[in-house]
Amino acid sequence: MFKSFIFFFLLSILSLHAEIDSEKLDKLNVEALLVKNLKNNEILYSKEALREVKPASLTKIMTAILAIEEGELTRLVVISKEMLQVEPTKAGYKEGEIFLLGDLIRAALIKSDNDAAMAVAISIGGSVENFNKMMNAKAAKIGMLNSAFTNPCGFDIGNHHSTPQDLLVLAEYAIQNPVFNDITRLNQHTYYALNSSRKFVANTHNQLLNKYEYAVGVKTGYTSKAGPCLIARAKKEGRDCLIVMLNSKENRWKAAKEIFEQVFISSQAVLASL
Repeated sequence: MFKSFIFFFLLSILSLHAEIDSEKLDKLNVEALLVKNLKNNEILYSKEALREVKPASLTKIMTAILAIEEGELTRLVVISKEMLQVEPTKAGYKEGEIFLLGDLIRAALIKSDNDAAMAVAISIGGSVENFNKMMNAKAAKIGMLNSAFTNPCGFDIGNHHSTPQDLLVLAEYAIQNPVFNDITRLNQHTYYALNSSRKFVANTHNQLLNKYEYAVGVKTGYTSKAGPCLIARAKKEGRDCLIVMLNSKENRWKAAKEIFEQVFISSQAVLASL
């Protein structure tokens, strides 16, 4: 009994004091990087946290969480012509097809399909313009102080921008929602058009979900201006870590895994000695 108490006491202490090799992270070829220990709200590493960046498809975190909060996942969505006027990364819907809102949210988050994101936005907001207003209002409400959204997909249109700090705020807000978490940890989602029975398969772009056993989400992104982007989360032995990585010239998956292991390694070493 006493040994069990000591074990969990030490585990709780370790979760509050993660170690990280800042010098090693300084050498990573990334535009911006944030690493946070969610257990104690501690920023473990920060590079260019307030830099204005293009968020690419990390934008869809906002699109999805708004839809999850505002709409019933069983709502029927009829695909319109406006929803299909996007490029690239499309599921390939046809005008007039009907889907569950929940399936469209999953397609937008897991495979990052832009037609799915547009369908979600128009379904919830009534128009893209109104949904953009909803996105910006939500951003202000949750404390994203230096962001502006001009579209629900993450296209580099107009003044669409954010900062690593704001994207961290967005991710932390979204992962409080269990529906959001259940979706972003999926490798794949299969669904059908309700009025044509056409089959669709959304496969994740997040390679951490396939290669790192402790990964539990969140979202990838890419445009030519934003570069490869990633918000990733992993949980292990009482630790809970969130990474925001923007415009990475590194292998995102390898770099993120190494960062997670830096955060987790101190607890493993101490626990092995108990």
